[in-house]
Amino acid sequence: MVEVTSESKEPALSEHPATGESNGPALSEHLATGESKGESQGPRFEMRGVRKAFGATKAVNGVDFAVAAGEVCALVGQNGAGKSTLMGILSGVIRPDAGTMSLDGQPYQPREPIDARRAGVAMIHQELSLAPHLTVMENIGLGVEPARLGFVEWRRLREAAADALAQLGHPEIRPDAILAGLSPAGQQLVEVARALASGARVVVFDEPTSSLAHADVERLFLLIRRLAAQGLAIVYISHFIEEVKAISDRVVVLRDGTNAGGGKTADLSPEMIVERMVGREVDDLYPRTSREPGEALLELIEVQPGGATLTLRRGEIVGIAGLLGAGRTRLLRTIFGLEAVRSGRIRVGMYSGPASPAARWAQGAGMLSENRAAEGLAIGLSIADNLTLSHLTDLGPGFFVLPSRQAAAASRWMERIGIRSAGPRQAVGELSGGNQQKVAIARLLHHDVDLLVLDEPPRGIDVGSKAQIYALLDALAGGGQTGVRPHLGRQGRDRGRF
Repeated sequence: MVEVTSESKEPALSEHPATGESNGPALSEHLATGESKGESQGPRFEMRGVRKAFGATKAVNGVDFAVAAGEVCALVGQNGAGKSTLMGILSGVIRPDAGTMSLDGQPYQPREPIDARRAGVAMIHQELSLAPHLTVMENIGLGVEPARLGFVEWRRLREAAADALAQLGHPEIRPDAILAGLSPAGQQLVEVARALASGARVVVFDEPTSSLAHADVERLFLLIRRLAAQGLAIVYISHFIEEVKAISDRVVVLRDGTNAGGGKTADLSPEMIVERMVGREVDDLYPRTSREPGEALLELIEVQPGGATLTLRRGEIVGIAGLLGAGRTRLLRTIFGLEAVRSGRIRVGMYSGPASPAARWAQGAGMLSENRAAEGLAIGLSIADNLTLSHLTDLGPGFFVLPSRQAAAASRWMERIGIRSAGPRQAVGELSGGNQQKVAIARLLHHDVDLLVLDEPPRGIDVGSKAQIYALLDALAGGGQTGVRPHLGRQGRDRGRF
């Protein structure tokens, strides 16, 4: 956990103009901001003056970014700062409006992701882009399978997969194993092996530890250091400040689509990084006002898993902690009716016994799933639809929904929680992960439930947004928000997120 204070005696972050213009000497001299251990050679990849707009929104506005071979560079910034867009451009998912890119000194202009992969640029996404029903080797070779006369050469594919896994130090993973049978950490290794098998020179890790236990995080860091030692350029994106300090050689900060500073990781304190990210001091990440517990809203008696017994009252915030696999998520899903009650008793308000999720909604309980992409949101629908579909009351006469009222209701929550978007009609799938998480939380607040069951609420949220969410939960628990009844929250593990 990182406590952010306003005092710091460490050197100032190197400034970088936020005008969007490429400035001064060649970028390879400082690799966008700060010196690096690759300063004696040119960068492995270089992006200069990159711009990308979506309508009137300038997602990336003249950004310079480069990483040397053998370097681990952390790319940090708030949700909506432009990190995902910039890396989408690098990996061929998004085409820039302006700017230049080079890879090992040669012009680089990928038209689609497969072009980037063949050129040696791989991206390990937060939500892994794998096919769980296929084997490990089929996932590793997907799209670039060795073939002859139109037929896949399975022997060569198996050998390439085994070689990539051996390079990662995990020869125990069988190439013919079905991917779905592996743990999240094992599946992530397959994604990295896929990058190595395609001859990656640049690997981007986007929030790679969000679903990993502590031991798996340590093993991932060893793997990243091994890749850097082999000469790969590593970009590491994370909201966990202690991870950035532990794994990176250099930090580059983005804010509002422009370069906002950076430098050698060893020279920067967590407070300095955070202040550059948000453009101001963040005084208190964990506000706590006085609270007066009221009537019991939730009672558990010997509920499995874990034989949990507890009573939660209106105005209380209770944290449930544990390692991955300890049963935290399973317990919460049991409370909300997503899994059957194996033994014990659950009471929500005046209602006792097991219930379906629909019944829990009616009883005044709402849940935020840790898997927002699969369970928490309808990615293809708009922000307004996601916010209001579970509670359409007062949005129109009778059974009708007036789009203007729906948009207005969504806009109020978007402003209150700070959801950064092009408007309430923008598709949720187009938002950054942190803003998607805010939409999922806003949906529960719009439903006006009494009991919030939150599974990993800070997942994918930056320090400024996290402070907003925690302040909101504190206000709700303390009854400090007009027209909103006190709510109960559940906070998962916290490892010092930005």
